[in-house]
Amino acid sequence: MKIRRFCALFFAMFLLLSLPAPALAADAPQEPPQEQGETPVESQEPEPPEPEEPAGFHVAAKAALLIDPETEEILYEQNIHDRLYPASVTKIMTCLLVLEAIDDGRLSKSQVLTASETAISEVPPDGSNVGIKVGEELTVEELLYCIMLSSANEGCNMLAEAIDGSISAFVARMNQKARDLGCEDTNFCNTNGLPDVGHYTTAWDLYLITKEARTYPDFMPLVDTIYHQVPATNMAEPRELYTTNYLISSYKTNYYIYQGAHGIKTGSTSAAGYCLVSSADRDDRSLLTVVLGADRVVTPEITLTYSFIETSKLFDHGFDDFDRKVLLAADELVGEVDVELSQQQNTVKVHPSQEIERLVPADLDPVKDVDRITTYESESVEAPVVKGQVMGTITLKSGDTVYGTVDLLADEDVAVSRLLVFRRDLLDFLHKPTLWIVLGASGGAIILLVILRAIFKSRRRSSYNRRQAARRSGSNGYRGRRR
Repeated sequence: MKIRRFCALFFAMFLLLSLPAPALAADAPQEPPQEQGETPVESQEPEPPEPEEPAGFHVAAKAALLIDPETEEILYEQNIHDRLYPASVTKIMTCLLVLEAIDDGRLSKSQVLTASETAISEVPPDGSNVGIKVGEELTVEELLYCIMLSSANEGCNMLAEAIDGSISAFVARMNQKARDLGCEDTNFCNTNGLPDVGHYTTAWDLYLITKEARTYPDFMPLVDTIYHQVPATNMAEPRELYTTNYLISSYKTNYYIYQGAHGIKTGSTSAAGYCLVSSADRDDRSLLTVVLGADRVVTPEITLTYSFIETSKLFDHGFDDFDRKVLLAADELVGEVDVELSQQQNTVKVHPSQEIERLVPADLDPVKDVDRITTYESESVEAPVVKGQVMGTITLKSGDTVYGTVDLLADEDVAVSRLLVFRRDLLDFLHKPTLWIVLGASGGAIILLVILRAIFKSRRRSSYNRRQAARRSGSNGYRGRRR
């Protein structure tokens, strides 16, 4: 009886201790009710929060390009083929055509131009200008400073008329030049970038235009100028010009100054936003940027123009996050190709025809992170092999980025063995189907001749025997007339 009571008491205590916590504490916090349409989630042990992935690099603008102008390696691109309003960065093309005319002898920097009624009246008075009046005289060189430092719209028209006689003819030249440079998404309607629905370009096309302009020795010194004084003219006192690129000038603010930056051209309209084409040098590297359609944020404390801010961010990205590395050395032996017909050696080593050096992410390991894809012209090659002979190609890539393809060259000469060549040629000869056809035909003909000869001899022997037999028969059975 006591044993039964003990077992019952033990069993009751066991059930009490095994009850879940909510059953013991009715006032514990309950799970919040699910919102309508939300999928319930099963209860589980809490896990530590996943670390947030860093946001990808992005430029606060409609389009942006970061490129190494020496190698044309694109380090960052964002909508670089979208057609956008360029505003006054249009003047890079105008400046390019003026420098081209000077180089061709159609203009000279010291040539004096007179402002026409058309040149002045074609631009609105509230647009960027330097106050040139009808009949005022300025040299070509001074007008270049006016348009590239202070973005003088009327100066562009004066230069256009000097080169082609009319603004419309010059605009046609601008479009033709754009096509010649490979600009597939550019159309100009004026010389200065004033808003027009048909006036557009892209970040990539602006790079192509700027790249061409940079080939003229006067271009970079011009756009790098921070301050220039235009001498007095026949109708105006000296003019003081300050660049509108605050990456290189602290005239109005030093907030945007970027060490090592160079021009090239700013531009802004309500339709285009804030635009900037610029370049910068650091150590032995040079980068070029295009930013189109950035915003300006005005607060009581400060006004921020994001074309400058985002350009600086692009430069930092290019200089800090990329390094120039040798991914493949020209003297590196990267493989072997089998060699036939040589008693000297059975293989020949190959090396790249040239070094592959690229701007790559700073944390990229050329050994671990770059795939090498070798393609040989054939699995084996016959001697003789000449040093430098092309054996195939090698391609370097990491993910979707291809860093280059170069030829693979034989590293040494490999002599041919005449004995092996003779053996090869003999075997090739013996394996030719035509040889066996000829031999078969010849053998068949010989056999046929032998058979025919045997038949002919047999017939001759048989005929001879018959004649002999006839003779013997005639001499033994002669029955001539008796006398």
